[in-house]
Amino acid sequence: MDSTIQWLTDITGQIAGLLWGNAFTLAALLGAGVYLTLRLGFIQVRGFRYSAELISGKYSDPRHQGEVSHFQALSTALSATVGTGNIAGVATAISLGGPGALFWMWMTAFFGMATKFAECSLALRFREVDPQGRVAGGPMYTLLHGLKMKRMATLFATFALIASFGIGNMVQANSVVDGLVFIWPDMREYDWMVGVIMAMLVGLVILGGVKRIARFASTIVPFMAIFYIVAALIVLANFASAIPDAIATILNHALNPWAVGGAAVGEAIRWGVARGLFSNEAGLGSSPMAHAAARTNEPVREGLVAMMEPFIDTLVICSMTGLVIVVTGAYIGAPEGVKGAALTVFAFNSALGNAGALVVGVGLALFAFSTIVSWSYYGDRSAHFLFGERAVVPYRVIFTVLVVFGAAVPLQLVWNIADITNLLMAIPNLLSLLLLAGLAKKFKDDYFVRSAKLHEPAKTTES
Repeated sequence: MDSTIQWLTDITGQIAGLLWGNAFTLAALLGAGVYLTLRLGFIQVRGFRYSAELISGKYSDPRHQGEVSHFQALSTALSATVGTGNIAGVATAISLGGPGALFWMWMTAFFGMATKFAECSLALRFREVDPQGRVAGGPMYTLLHGLKMKRMATLFATFALIASFGIGNMVQANSVVDGLVFIWPDMREYDWMVGVIMAMLVGLVILGGVKRIARFASTIVPFMAIFYIVAALIVLANFASAIPDAIATILNHALNPWAVGGAAVGEAIRWGVARGLFSNEAGLGSSPMAHAAARTNEPVREGLVAMMEPFIDTLVICSMTGLVIVVTGAYIGAPEGVKGAALTVFAFNSALGNAGALVVGVGLALFAFSTIVSWSYYGDRSAHFLFGERAVVPYRVIFTVLVVFGAAVPLQLVWNIADITNLLMAIPNLLSLLLLAGLAKKFKDDYFVRSAKLHEPAKTTES
């Protein structure tokens, strides 16, 4: 049995490495963002201010269909994307790709904003709302109603359902335990107990459906983001004189093959793009399921709100982690074998002492727990699409139980399967984005013309 598990772990690890590590995959995901940025007229720049106004509640209309506010939809999606990638993923990218990897993470976020706009606008346009006002939406409905591709829609929902048990549940539960172990090393002996407590907390939230999930997310996301960002800013303030050199180092390693070598730049691109896309999930198709539940009849409004996800996740939170690692010199001064979350701990410890483990531990635990809660909704909507409403409650129960196992079981095999299914979600989603890019542009142009006639700020934003 052990040999079979090891064999499966090795095989799936090779497949995951091939999928995430090859140039074609990264070019397809990043290339979709570049294409959509050009096709949509740099919407992430021209619509940025208007997006912030929408998040604040401006232009909301309670008469519109939907279950949650713009801010709650954004918080739900952010709580799924802001996770281990923001702490461990950034550190891995820098340790394997050098400081220049951070620059390429920024690039994935910038172009990913256009991808998020398109996929979430389309998700809201093609969502379903039942007589009770419950919403079901996401790339599977875009594929089904927008392109009449039922098989591709089923494939997406299947991969999303499997991914929800892996990347959205068990690996995150394990990361919560890792975070607590950073603070209290003896906690590893009580991982089952932690798992049971965590499962109870998760169940209390997710069994209440999207409205309770959104309320939870809109409360915890601002808190955990501010907590982590403030701690990082304290470190950066202590190393303020090193920041200009750190930024120069990042740009040099990202763009100057004459200074660091072509191979080094290549590795920076590979790991920066891979970890950036893994962190903000632009193009994977997960976030549109949360944004489809927003209370609005205007697809473009939710697209504008959604495009702030990569900005907050990568350009803000990931940048905090990356800059702390670079300004403290942790990426070159850490002991051999220190990587991932441990490298982030080392960087924070070098500036804050023992409090550094507290910052990373609390951050990792909060980020991972919130990811569990929000990914439950993605699996929930996928189960609903595949098997109908009768499957939703059993799915939530199974999802909750698996949290216990995730907290205590070695997870490399689950990680590998999660990586594979997570990326396979992107194939049908990217297909829908490329085929419907013209429709997304039509929605955008029409919306801003109507907004201009109503003398809304969108007029100055689009002009």
